[in-house]
Amino acid sequence: MSQPTFIDRYAELAASGSPFVAVTVVDVIGSTPQNAGSRMIVTRAGLDQGTVGGGKIEARAIEEARAMLHSGERTRFFDWSLKADIGMTCGGRVRVYMESCNVATWRIVIFGAGHVTQALAPVLVALPCTVTCVDPRQEWLDRLPLSVRTICTDNPPTEVARLPEDASILCLTKGHASDLPVLLEIFQSGRSFPLVGVIGSAAKRAVLRKELLQAGVAEERIDFQCPVGLPIGSNHPGEIAVSIAAQLLQTRDVLDAEPRNSRERPEEEPPMDADARG
Repeated sequence: MSQPTFIDRYAELAASGSPFVAVTVVDVIGSTPQNAGSRMIVTRAGLDQGTVGGGKIEARAIEEARAMLHSGERTRFFDWSLKADIGMTCGGRVRVYMESCNVATWRIVIFGAGHVTQALAPVLVALPCTVTCVDPRQEWLDRLPLSVRTICTDNPPTEVARLPEDASILCLTKGHASDLPVLLEIFQSGRSFPLVGVIGSAAKRAVLRKELLQAGVAEERIDFQCPVGLPIGSNHPGEIAVSIAAQLLQTRDVLDAEPRNSRERPEEEPPMDADARG
């Protein structure tokens, strides 16, 4: 069976609703790995079809295209010196145009890659959203679906400053001690997010709220859901994952139905009885 052409694959992905980026070399000057007109398709998992030259230039193009899929950008244009910008020995220059298709603007950022996140991520990647997970443990991040953007850092709270304000944030870390620094960074920044959810119990929520106040966070700034997820009365990671996904959908739909300047978060769901969730 013959391999699909660029156009065939473009049409297939566009019709399926799968997010992807079409990358085209629009101009070349001097010595370059590929000619103008070279094309490739990049999905969240990486190179899907075609080539723009292989090696370092293709790796850079794939990196930039995947960044577009996570940021929601529609188009980008690059003018690269192969020597200065890419680190190649040939001294040519390439101009590359990238256009995304089916890119979701619903963004979810998860702090913590533990058992609940391992159950939640496969549910979320089937939805029209982008998922980013932040954790200091590379081995746990490696277990997530390929389409999840992963950030391995020893200081997860520093990532808060880089988050878009339309992202829903979930704190599903190892526990209270690692949730609190993330929440401090969120509320001390003065930024607002559609949803800040923390896995845990009503008791954990009270402790976190008290410690945020003691750290100097203004009471009116403290706004988070704990326990996050619709009430189900279960501590099974898979069931908790479904309840969290349901609340994320509920929050998204409420926000989508309201004018931007009058958006408010939905009322907090009644706390679950199971304190063992946090």
